Amino acid sequence: MVIVIMGVAGSGKSTIGQALARDLGWGFIDADDLHPPANIERMRAGLPLTDADRAPWLAALRELIARCLAQQHHVVLAASLLKAAYREAVGVDQDQVRLVFLHADPTLIRQRLEKRQGHFMAAVMLDSQLATLEVPDTGLRVDASQPQAQIVTAIRRGVSL
Repeated sequence: MVIVIMGVAGSGKSTIGQALARDLGWGFIDADDLHPPANIERMRAGLPLTDADRAPWLAALRELIARCLAQQHHVVLAASLLKAAYREAVGVDQDQVRLVFLHADPTLIRQRLEKRQGHFMAAVMLDSQLATLEVPDTGLRVDASQPQAQIVTAIRRGVSL
């Protein structure tokens, strides 16, 4: 099984994903690590990615998910996957891949981004991410403003683990 933790930058995908993976004894993968260097430089410069920019990243995520499933390797994957087309492109299906959407008030997310250090995603990018976001109509929706332990518990219950 693969659990995909999705949402805009600053929603807690990596933090919650790592905590959930630790709690389950599973692997953790941050999809940001699969972005081509050109994408990272665009985001660092405050430029939103185009669908064409995302295409190699989405292909890499699709391959990663397929490999994990084929090898029966359970992982938690933190990936923005803001559009339904992106989720479809990576093969998110409810049988083998569980989607968890972390959401919170944009003001809270912006505060988190402004405090964050050492990450390429600038707070200025939040508006474009919110504009791009297509809230999933499937999967689990979790309030990212809750304490970390509550979020992990909610995810475990929501995906029956």
